[in-house]
Amino acid sequence: MGAVDHRLRGPLVPILVTGPSMAPTLRHGDAVLVRTGGRPVRPGDVVAAVFRSRPDLLVVKRAVRPQDGGWWLRGDNGLVTDDSRAYGVADVCGRVVLRYWPRPGRVTGGPRRI
Repeated sequence: MGAVDHRLRGPLVPILVTGPSMAPTLRHGDAVLVRTGGRPVRPGDVVAAVFRSRPDLLVVKRAVRPQDGGWWLRGDNGLVTDDSRAYGVADVCGRVVLRYWPRPGRVTGGPRRI
């Protein structure tokens, strides 16, 4: 089976969050908009990304730090370790800028880990 193409097309792309790894910032079933392009990713941004070791999986996580030409990512839920601790460096596809369903609001800041 080949790698899935996760290039996001368009300036704003809708993504559905699955799983508990970003709670309490985002919950399973939240619908978010991801902005491709725009300002560069900064530590603390919530992003859509693909782990290099899991090219078939698009994830939503928090950017922690640049590493090896990609990003080290963590989920906001410390009890869930399906992030860079398990899968290594990821390539960011875009920044999550807005949750539009079921609780509309901007997605900013939040837990920052080093």
